[in-house]
Amino acid sequence: MDALTALHSRTSAARVTGPVPDETTLQNIFRAALRAPDHGQLRPWRFLRIEGEALQRLGNLFVAAAVHDNPALTTEEQESVRSKALRAPLVIATVSRAAEHPKIPVLEQELSAGSATHAMLLAAHAQGIGAIWRTGPMATHPIVSRGLGLGENEKIIAFLYMGYPEGTSRPLRELSVEDYVQRW
Repeated sequence: MDALTALHSRTSAARVTGPVPDETTLQNIFRAALRAPDHGQLRPWRFLRIEGEALQRLGNLFVAAAVHDNPALTTEEQESVRSKALRAPLVIATVSRAAEHPKIPVLEQELSAGSATHAMLLAAHAQGIGAIWRTGPMATHPIVSRGLGLGENEKIIAFLYMGYPEGTSRPLRELSVEDYVQRW
């Protein structure tokens, strides 16, 4: 798929299935992330690849965080929280490692991590892999951050859920460029 087709046709795949994409496909996805705009070449991000048994551990972290916030969660509610980590055969967590810098603001570094994440979504789509970017309360919960081994200056920018698209994707709504672009 050429770059413009990928950019114009990418959409989130809310439902995906296994298997985990092969290693060549994943390397293409990660290599795309490494080309994100990055002022000062700080590489203010890293990625956690979560698959197989690690998905169960991620689900357990989600439950621990949810129970911490609400000890009255029923077993059924806990299983619902746990299942969120199991929605895809692969979860890639984008971790921002932004740090104070004399020339490059933290915000710009975090935007770079977001750009790397978007590059992974596009590379996945270009190779027929479905993906969706999710955050939610688990992305910012200290129990999840500690459990994933994040440092003091690190935070989760995204959980990318990836696999092979299941079912049909929703039709893309055509947007008018003129509605969003103005001459100044």
